[in-house]
Amino acid sequence: MVKIIVNGKDAILGRMGSYVSKELLKGNSIDIINSEEVVISGKKEYMIEKIKRKRRMGQGSSLKGPRYIRREDMLLKRMIRGMLPWDRQKGRDAYKRLRCYIGDNNLTEEQKKKTKNFEHHLPLNHYKLKEVVKGLI
Repeated sequence: MVKIIVNGKDAILGRMGSYVSKELLKGNSIDIINSEEVVISGKKEYMIEKIKRKRRMGQGSSLKGPRYIRREDMLLKRMIRGMLPWDRQKGRDAYKRLRCYIGDNNLTEEQKKKTKNFEHHLPLNHYKLKEVVKGLI
């Protein structure tokens, strides 16, 4: 089992998420730093409305409904969970090996050099995950 540190700064969510989910299913442990800086393509209003709609589904009882957290790191972890086979034990085990952090988690310079960075051209319509969380409040 290998521990991989992924830098989420300016990484596109779908591309980073597919890489992370594949590595988790291989048995590796993943730490994502700077999770608030992850880039999502598309319209921000659509994503905010989609999360609000799912959050409204659970109103009425505190024991029912999906849980959509307002913290950036937990929201990213929930989005990556959707890329894993959650209905099987291997997907649940892979999810336990995922850690997301806001900021750099006090990494040393040597660890920062070993991080996996994603270099993509940013799409025209894009926004960061922290902007989505601000829109939810």
